[in-house]
Amino acid sequence: MADCIFCKIIAGEIPAAKLVETDKVVSFLDINPVNPGHALIVPRRHVSSFLDLQQNELHVMIFVARRVAAAVTEATGSPAFNILQNDGEAAGQIVDHCHMHVIPRAPEDGFSLGWRQLSYEEGELEALQVAIRRRL
Repeated sequence: MADCIFCKIIAGEIPAAKLVETDKVVSFLDINPVNPGHALIVPRRHVSSFLDLQQNELHVMIFVARRVAAAVTEATGSPAFNILQNDGEAAGQIVDHCHMHVIPRAPEDGFSLGWRQLSYEEGELEALQVAIRRRL
């Protein structure tokens, strides 16, 4: 896509601090990191959604995310990390090119995922289980 910032990075049109390049994915440091060492893993092929990834792209993305997470946590001395993938605007996806975040974490780093916990009404859990399993 001509106007996609990640496609431009992949094509070498925009400089980036690249970490890993394979025939399927590219990883580079985020220029607006949550924490130092925050990295992205993006497929070379322009796809907007995680659901549009081909199986071989998905395998390489996960493998590279694991390698990058290990290297980033060691290089930054971080004791933990998040791997995030926001799919769609409602989920917080800003760039319309599928990507994964590897974010090194430290106690008291000030970053919060804002996690909440809901509960199901009686019978709702089982009904949802049936509806999902039908679609699998």
